[in-house]
Amino acid sequence: MPANAPDLEATADALRVTIARLARRVRNEGGMQEFTPSQTAVVRLLSETDGGGATIAELARLENVRPQSMSATVAELRDAGIVDRRPDPTDGRAQLVFLTDAAQSAIQRARANKTGWFLNAMRERLSPAEQRTLAEAAQLFDRLLAP
Repeated sequence: MPANAPDLEATADALRVTIARLARRVRNEGGMQEFTPSQTAVVRLLSETDGGGATIAELARLENVRPQSMSATVAELRDAGIVDRRPDPTDGRAQLVFLTDAAQSAIQRARANKTGWFLNAMRERLSPAEQRTLAEAAQLFDRLLAP
């Protein structure tokens, strides 16, 4: 390893810990109730449908779980007022699961809260040069996540 090369193992470990702490902080800043990982996945998938909804079978396929498991997750979200169901306009036998208007509003508020916290923290705690470094780091993280 060259003399000025970073210790990649130490860097990977430090980033893992820091990113986990950052993710927890951002989640807390959202101000929404905590969901289980499977509930979070359903809410994320439904928020990407632009209000069009999805069937339980589609959600189960996308999350690689059994339809019965997805039904249980959707039932919990429905009991909490996060999702509801309506008939599929193209298949009268099927039901579409969709985010309620209240849930969509809450999600938008939570995202704005998270972004606002991030924006304020960067403005208050980082110099302009550090802000540019963070912008570059965001692009590097995207590259690390690319397939």
